[in-house]
Amino acid sequence: MGVRRTIGTWAGTTAARRAAPVMASRGANQFISRAIDGFTGFPGAREVARRHLDKSADVDRAVRDVIEQHIRLAGIQGFVTNVGGVVTMPVTVPANIAGIAVLHLRMAAAIAHLRGYDLTDPRVRTAALLTLLGKDGVAEARRGRDIPGTPFDVATGTNEPDPAVMERAVAAVTSQLVARIGGKHASLALVRRVPVLGGAVSAGVDAFSTYAIGRFADREFPPNVTVERV
Repeated sequence: MGVRRTIGTWAGTTAARRAAPVMASRGANQFISRAIDGFTGFPGAREVARRHLDKSADVDRAVRDVIEQHIRLAGIQGFVTNVGGVVTMPVTVPANIAGIAVLHLRMAAAIAHLRGYDLTDPRVRTAALLTLLGKDGVAEARRGRDIPGTPFDVATGTNEPDPAVMERAVAAVTSQLVARIGGKHASLALVRRVPVLGGAVSAGVDAFSTYAIGRFADREFPPNVTVERV
């Protein structure tokens, strides 16, 4: 299935959920690297964090500003789709879902950086990815033993994540993104037939999900060490 298929056809289907674990490792590293480290026209998490910290000179305020910035970006459908169109997801999903995932991961990584976590550490990168599950998603994945702990547990663990753990984590995130975000968008298919209303509702859904993930990442990355400003 390609990105040209409609969300209503793809997202939340049984086939998509079954495909996620099998294909999860494909493109995972590229997706994570682009979201956290950035690419042309899309500053990485460190740069985003630095800009907000330079502006506010206060870590907690910078965290709030990072969340607010990404909420605004999530509400801009064209931007989200364009971002998603140049990022490889572990499973082929519509560009706007990929775009939302990229925004969420960069936001979580920027928050982690502001709170003193090393974004070159595989544990922290994996933890940032896990925040995309949200509080309920993390609880569900832990019950199913798909992930070893909360994002905070993973970020502060003594050992680097085992490759198998990373694969299960990516599979869980991908599957839930497809089912949760895609399913919500599919349910709005009727509303979308009214251009202005449909766009507003869709943007609202993306903005709210970004707010929820931002708050979750804020809680999962409490202050760790002093951040060096560059």
